[in-house]
Amino acid sequence: MTEDGLTPDIVLQAYRAGIFPMAAHRHDADIRWYDPPRRGLLPIAALHVPKRLRRTILKEHPYRIAFDTDFEGVIRNCADIRPETWINDEIIALYTALHHQGHAHSAEAWHGDQLVGGVYGIALGSAFFGESMFSSATDASKIALVYLVARLWRRGFELFDAQFINDHLLQFGVYEIPRAEYHRHLKQALSKKADFNQSGFWAGAGGVMDLTGTAGLAPMGASSGAFSEENFSGFNDVALFLQSRTQIS
Repeated sequence: MTEDGLTPDIVLQAYRAGIFPMAAHRHDADIRWYDPPRRGLLPIAALHVPKRLRRTILKEHPYRIAFDTDFEGVIRNCADIRPETWINDEIIALYTALHHQGHAHSAEAWHGDQLVGGVYGIALGSAFFGESMFSSATDASKIALVYLVARLWRRGFELFDAQFINDHLLQFGVYEIPRAEYHRHLKQALSKKADFNQSGFWAGAGGVMDLTGTAGLAPMGASSGAFSEENFSGFNDVALFLQSRTQIS
């Protein structure tokens, strides 16, 4: 429980009701709740990936992509890398607790031992609520986002709540729907079960490695402890996603 009496369970209840928390700025102790009149959604199966970014993902492998190996590093970078943010210390504590409970997840881009980009959000039912992303290297957050959406697609998620439209998300085909329509989609997505975790392949700089039987290995820079196959991105899933489901500009 935080100083305001908020608990991870309260936050989850709010998401199920279509409400999400934000602070006014990084050092504002107060948290406000939002259910905007129009909601931004990312299309999972029809995510728009620009040609250049698609080529970078499929041919250059500039970063190692992992999931949930440094959730706190991702959310703290999202809070600290930009001059204005809605992520305060209480939100960091709440979402880190939700991560330890298995509800909050991060997609991470690593260059060597440096975390250079990432995305985090909440998974409930077949809905994923994207919260924030950061990048300190070219295309790092964009590539992490594509890997994240590919995982959601592969695991049966139906709704990606992006909350608001911004210029960064427009290139991926984000669109708005009215509040009432959003709540109908949310209710349907929450009624179905999807599993964020999966075994698969690690797409590292320089190629693809089958992780079957590789317990005990971890990418350089992983900092949250135990290794499992679920920590690594499925390059085969991403390739299939891009080649068969994505609209290419």
